[in-house]
This record gives sequence, structure tokens and C-alpha cells, in this order.
Amino acid sequence: MTEPDLGNLPTEARNPASERIDEVSTLEMLGILHAADQEAVAAVGRVLPSIAAAVDAIAARIEAGGRLFYLGAGTSGRLGVLDASECPPTYNTPPQLVQGIIAGGDAALRRSIERAEDSPELGARDLEEHDFDSGDALVGIAASGRTPYVLGGMEHARRLGALTIGLTCVPGSPLATSAEIAIVPATGPEVVTGSTRMKAGTATKLVLNMLSTGALIRLGYVYSNLMVNVQPTNTKLADRAARIVATITGLTHDQAAQLLAKAEAVKTAVVMHKLQLNRAEAEARLASAHGRLKDALGTRTT
Repeated sequence: MTEPDLGNLPTEARNPASERIDEVSTLEMLGILHAADQEAVAAVGRVLPSIAAAVDAIAARIEAGGRLFYLGAGTSGRLGVLDASECPPTYNTPPQLVQGIIAGGDAALRRSIERAEDSPELGARDLEEHDFDSGDALVGIAASGRTPYVLGGMEHARRLGALTIGLTCVPGSPLATSAEIAIVPATGPEVVTGSTRMKAGTATKLVLNMLSTGALIRLGYVYSNLMVNVQPTNTKLADRAARIVATITGLTHDQAAQLLAKAEAVKTAVVMHKLQLNRAEAEARLASAHGRLKDALGTRTT
């Protein structure tokens, strides 16, 4: 696309609400910023059906042995890497299950490497280097919906037959029209013209939270609203794990901690107590239930 095309994007337009933001008081300035944040939340709310379709499709791919990839440049890439990086400590997912790829590599997380986003070939190559294949799911992230790096990766994923999801803030953009599932929170003009780390970035972060959290809930990584896959790898997490076991079983905190020391995993501890099984029996029951605690306990109602 040419520069005039970029200038016509809604994410590049001037926002009338903030044209005097450099003249008002600090409190008024923050009020303008806060109002814009609320617009981002509302934009995400309008596309919940698309997000739901993506969550179900991602969960199905992972259930069948696939992985979830995020691909983006600049702010979009950093947000994808952030979301992917949070999955292992929160849900004990294997590091390869949810992966974030940013144009320019890990160095771009701290230092802007903006030219990297202009190469569609690089987007495809980065996926190849991560052994991306037909069973995987790709979320291409670009506020403008026209980043060549992301579009190149999406084209590569489509050729393989992988699931493609486009996350953009511009309706009708190349990313939105090329994806199997398009998620388009239309956030409009930014408070600081063109600074898509703001409203667009906020909306993107919200959607990514929903995609990973929603898919992992569907896959049994959460019981009720408890992170039952958490691993007691430090003092804080050990205490949280014991509290989760105590909440589900009715044991005291000390009893739960003792049981957890034997089981070495929250779900195993719960099954051991609820069904009066030893550790090996509890682990086998969980394996047969594909790790879903409610199924292992026989308490699922839907």
C-alpha cells in the first residue's frame, strides 16, 4: 500500500476528542485517555461472537495435537509474545503449545526493529523456522490490518491448510478479509494520532486474553474458576496450589499442603482425596479424562 492509503486508515485518522489534549489540565488529559480506553473495551464487546468462534476453533486444533501461534510486528508482536509467555506459568502448558513470534525476533521486544514488518517473506520464513504446520492455528495480529510481515505469514498458513485468525482494528482490511475467522474491534482514531499502542493495543490485549484463556478453559486447564494446572514451583504458587486443593476438597490449608506434597499436582491431589485413590490411580484416571478434572471426578453436568 502507498502512504496515501495508510493515511486513510481509521487508526491513522485524527481524533476530534483529543485535538486540544496538549492544552488542557492534566486531569482533563487523563479523562480523555480514560474515555478512549472505554471505547476500546466497547469495541471488543461488539465482536464477542467472532472471538467465541476463534476460541472454539483454537481449542479443537489443540485438542487434536496442534499449537497456537501469534504473529505480529511492533506493538502487535509484543502483545502476542506477552500472551504466549504467560501461558506456561499460569496453566503449566508446554512452552511450545502457545508461541508468540515478533518481526525482528526477540531483540524487537526491547528495541524497535520496524523495517522487519515490511517483509512478507520474513513472516512465512519465521513460521517455517518454528515448524508451523497444517494442524496448527495462527492468529495474525496487525492493528492496521495491512502489515506485510503478518500477511505473508497468513498466506503461508493458508497454503498449509492451517487455521487462520486475523486480529485487526480496521474493518475490511487485507488481514480481515484473508482470514478464516476475522476479529475486528474497530477502535477508530487514537488519542495521539496513529499511536496504535493505545486504543488498538488495549483492544488487542483484551482479545488475546480471551483467546488463550478461553481455549484453555475449554481444554480443562481451569476447574470452576480455579487454575488447577498451576505448579507449586515457588512459595507464592505453592500457597496458591494448596489453597486451590483446600477449596475443592474442603480440607484445611495444612492438610491440603500435605496432600499436595504427595501428589505433586493440584488435580492429582483432588482426585486422590475425592475418589480415595493412590497417586498412580489418580494420575491414570486423569489421563483417561484427558486432564479434565470434572470428567475425572464424574461431576460434569453439561
